[in-house]
Amino acid sequence: MSVDTTRGDPIVGVIGAGTMGRGIAQVAAVGGCAVKLFDADATAAKNAADFIGGMLDRAVERGRMEAADAETARGNIEIVDSAAGLAPCAVVIEAVVEDLEVKRRVFAELETVVAEDAILATNTSSLSVTLIAASCRKPERIAGMHFFNPVPLMRLVEVIEGARTGPGVAETLVGLGERMGRVPVRVGDAPGFLVNQIGRGFTIESAHIFEDGVAGWHDIDRILREGVGFRMGPFELMDLTALDTTHPATEMIYRQFYDEPRYRPSPMMSLRREAGLLGRKTGRGFYEYLDGDPIGPEEPAAPAYDGRPVWISGAEPEAAATLRKPVLDAGGRLEESERPSDDTLVLVTPIGDDATTAAVDQGLDARRTVAVDTLFGAGRRWTLMRTPVTASDYAAAARGLFGGGDAPATVVNDGPGFVAQRVVAMIVNIGCAVAQARTSTPEDIDRAVTLALAYPFGPLAWGDAVGPATILRVLENVYRITGDPRYRPTPWLRRRARLGVSLLTLED
Repeated sequence: MSVDTTRGDPIVGVIGAGTMGRGIAQVAAVGGCAVKLFDADATAAKNAADFIGGMLDRAVERGRMEAADAETARGNIEIVDSAAGLAPCAVVIEAVVEDLEVKRRVFAELETVVAEDAILATNTSSLSVTLIAASCRKPERIAGMHFFNPVPLMRLVEVIEGARTGPGVAETLVGLGERMGRVPVRVGDAPGFLVNQIGRGFTIESAHIFEDGVAGWHDIDRILREGVGFRMGPFELMDLTALDTTHPATEMIYRQFYDEPRYRPSPMMSLRREAGLLGRKTGRGFYEYLDGDPIGPEEPAAPAYDGRPVWISGAEPEAAATLRKPVLDAGGRLEESERPSDDTLVLVTPIGDDATTAAVDQGLDARRTVAVDTLFGAGRRWTLMRTPVTASDYAAAARGLFGGGDAPATVVNDGPGFVAQRVVAMIVNIGCAVAQARTSTPEDIDRAVTLALAYPFGPLAWGDAVGPATILRVLENVYRITGDPRYRPTPWLRRRARLGVSLLTLED
């Protein structure tokens, strides 16, 4: 079953005129499709058409679109007053409320209206395409076409094949997505599809780090935004998307994977949701908001480095080498002895371990030991980790040494993998799990994540950049210390790390 949507003026139906529906209608109309827009609330449909017109006018004003093209796109949209008005459509995209029974009723009605060879697509972000299709008379023509909000700005669309989606359907929707100016990636039907699975590694892992007492959310945001390169910190992001959206989606993915520990929700997020601390839309979440701007605590200035001598452990030679120049540039007095002398600030560079493990295993004085993350943030935002017994003056000396220049430094409590190591390793490992399940190709996994989530790298390319063996080591050490199966490495990662090949390697 296929329809050529790349030539001529295909007729596309959109049912549901909310935020997603009107965005889909807009990009379809701009792509040259004749669009029939229906909503059970006629006022909502009219408001959507007016909104789209305003967006097109704004694009012309900003020089992003020619006036004639905007007028053509506006003319491509027709509001119909019943589902029966969608009868001529080759493809109908459903964008109604995220409720399985509601969607099933919509599809049942559509099947009585459209032609036998018409394709029906759901824009669901979290429900199974297979379950939606299961109650349909012709499940082979049902697929997912998951756009991201705001649709006109987000270029990615996930094209999801259910268990009974027939041949040619996905290819047709890929062509339609391209006609709309989107970048389609093909995805198998899995909880959270592709992007929403991998996104849990960023937000949920950060929530668990907070619950472990490693750092406050403001510090976690600073580390991941400034030190790693995420556009927003995870708690800033959850405030933007709102906990009453983020947390239920997380619970759904977790349950649909039969309580897979990698996706385990955070109790803290549940409590804050119940308390109404939802984020920007309520004026208070992890941050408070004044006129839409977040208000958070000011970061205290770094103390002056007091000049005490510094000794760098050589247990991780490559990591130790990266610290020498920054320490010397900051005016640090390096001790070159095999063991540190009394009163010396002791620096260790663990990979996945915590500061306590490094100090004890290396026979160092934990009261003078501070760990430094050399994998992420060096020269941008340093992350320093104290042991439970690190003396306050030694922690202050370390922060003054590393944070007294252009790059700030954050001191966190003891925890395996610091902050960035844990979060990035989790993102990479979930990406490997998606690849291993053949939910999508390695290339499409990375393409989807960089387009939809704007991460510095796709998860598999990121693992390659850090080194698969290093990511594996981080996970194994965090797993060993915590005993939490969240951190068990996937076979996809383990095999490629041991073979010394790219995580993008797909078996022939």
